[in-house]
Amino acid sequence: PESKNYALVNINLKIHAGEAIGIMGKSGSGKTTLIDLILGFLEPADGNISLDSLDLGEDRTLRNWRSQIAYLPQEIFLTDSTLRNNIALGVNDDEIDDGLILKSIEQASLSETVEMLPEGIYTNIGERGVRLSGGQSQRVALARAFYHGRAILVMDESTSALDNATEREIIREIVSLKGRVTMIVIAHRLSTLQHCDRIYELQNGTVIKSGSYDQVVGDS
Repeated sequence: PESKNYALVNINLKIHAGEAIGIMGKSGSGKTTLIDLILGFLEPADGNISLDSLDLGEDRTLRNWRSQIAYLPQEIFLTDSTLRNNIALGVNDDEIDDGLILKSIEQASLSETVEMLPEGIYTNIGERGVRLSGGQSQRVALARAFYHGRAILVMDESTSALDNATEREIIREIVSLKGRVTMIVIAHRLSTLQHCDRIYELQNGTVIKSGSYDQVVGDS
């Protein structure tokens, strides 16, 4: 509040349901601050954020908004429990839909990993997923998002730990969701943004380019 410099300046975005939106920019450009605002972690010092004409500052609107979002950060939250429980996080054991678990695993390109685990989906993955690689942990987070069927998928560098082949597989699954879920994707790898309907490039807290992949990335 006491800072003389704004983290974001004159940001004016409209995201329609079912769109895939890409956000790119160098470190310090304001990408994380923008996502924190969209998720409701920060309140704007000026202006407002609305959901279907309702102010996101209202508690009820914010709760409704967050209940629709799957947030996939770089550092994934994993518990010292089974892979099954980590995918269906927050669901009681006896209420977990194993059919949906397996479908989510397939969508997240996690099937090969599960086959290698000694007890399959019932394998304990250890504290913070210590038995999994960074890429495998990211895929667990994607499987979790698919399992819970969130309407909005926010991916914050969530494919950064994946090899190129696995990233392509996951992007194919994400593309298949276009029109059915709303996606907001932050990425340094420009290939991750190719499927986006619209891309915004940030620099020093403001949007310097917006448009299709070719319009924004083609000029970069």
